[in-house]
Amino acid sequence: MPDIKAGRLDGGSLSDNFSDMLPGFARNEARVAAERCLFCHDAPCVKACPTSIDIPLFIRQIAAQNPIGAARTILDQNIMGAMCARVCPTENLCEGVCVREVSEGKAIEIGRLQRYATDAAFDAGRQFYSAGASTGRSVAVVGAGPAGLACAHKLATLGHAVTVFEARDKAGGLNEFGIAAYKATHDIAQREVDYIMAVGNITIEHGKRLGRDITVAGLRREFDAVFLAMGLGETNDLGLGDEPAGVLDAVDYIAALRQAPDKAALPVGRRVVVIGGGMTAIDIATQTRKLGAAEVTIVYRRGKEQMSASPYEQDVAQTHGVTIRHWMRPVRLHAQAGALSGVDLEYTRLEEGKLVGTGEIVTMPCDQVFKAIGQVFVPADIADAGAGITMQSGRILIDAERRTSWAGVWAGGDCVAGGQDLTVTAVEDGKQAALSIDRTLRGTAAQAAE
Repeated sequence: MPDIKAGRLDGGSLSDNFSDMLPGFARNEARVAAERCLFCHDAPCVKACPTSIDIPLFIRQIAAQNPIGAARTILDQNIMGAMCARVCPTENLCEGVCVREVSEGKAIEIGRLQRYATDAAFDAGRQFYSAGASTGRSVAVVGAGPAGLACAHKLATLGHAVTVFEARDKAGGLNEFGIAAYKATHDIAQREVDYIMAVGNITIEHGKRLGRDITVAGLRREFDAVFLAMGLGETNDLGLGDEPAGVLDAVDYIAALRQAPDKAALPVGRRVVVIGGGMTAIDIATQTRKLGAAEVTIVYRRGKEQMSASPYEQDVAQTHGVTIRHWMRPVRLHAQAGALSGVDLEYTRLEEGKLVGTGEIVTMPCDQVFKAIGQVFVPADIADAGAGITMQSGRILIDAERRTSWAGVWAGGDCVAGGQDLTVTAVEDGKQAALSIDRTLRGTAAQAAE
């Protein structure tokens, strides 16, 4: 019978398991790490950063014992630099193209240095920004995640009044609800939200969901511009019919874990299977191991190289005792008395570029199955927009300035087509949308004054 229970580990073990996976630098450690940087003139790391942070400059500032100045350099480009320092796949971005990585096989630890600088500014209570002189214009932002908050912050500094509409009772989006607890410790996500809100001229209305409490058309009538940043609303289904008790949404469980005052109260199976190959799969698998699951297996339908989770993150999971099995897909769920007891997995292969099943099936006994096979946008959220907003591949189509096909409506973050589903790209979307909105509103104001 299924073996699912809370309290598999004592409080001390859980505290150790969910402590900082990679602690921040001490002052001298940061200086030594910074001095390895070659301060490249044509730095590839800057080009690889979606928010274009001047990485050589902020590292030079750290080497010169000026972490507060380094923080200003970072936050001017990426207002969510503290969280990005913890969750960015730096091995695929700035660190992946570092000259030291290419020549020596060990990149400058850019992410940890960025964390050192931003933490120093937060700890010192240094607020670099304030609301700009009022333009008399108002903007509605839908979603208080990375894209929405970055847009709201930039708009506020430019003098626009911003109202953020958020479905949840807490701001932060996936930074608050979707990141593994051991990656974002010490309530850093909310510290960052508080820092952003401290700029002033931003109001958040919680419990307001697009399509239920507010509409795009209604916001467009009430505000001078609208920025859509509501993320993705639903998780893909396994497609295996009715799901017995024990089949769970990985995103929901991670959110519950992040918000739980006592992690020992969360029930976890002894044998856990995770379906998926992205960061959500890695995070839920690693965290269920940290909660005390004896066996955790990630099942992915393709090979290691096709997993969207980086090799580094895959190694993290395996280091924590997670088994990753490739070229397998679920085809049937087994239940006893309405509760999950196992899953049938079929081996897969590629035939002429198409993934097919081999017909060879194995049964894996398990107590819990976590679905981590991606999220989808909910078109009903913008149903009132009708043909006003063009969609592409199930998400909102935008241009280079993050404008949608509906005049006066911009969009960014996970809800837009072609995105990378990363915090750092969402922040850049929000920043660029804010700049575009500002240009548009000031142009409109100038025309009205003529």
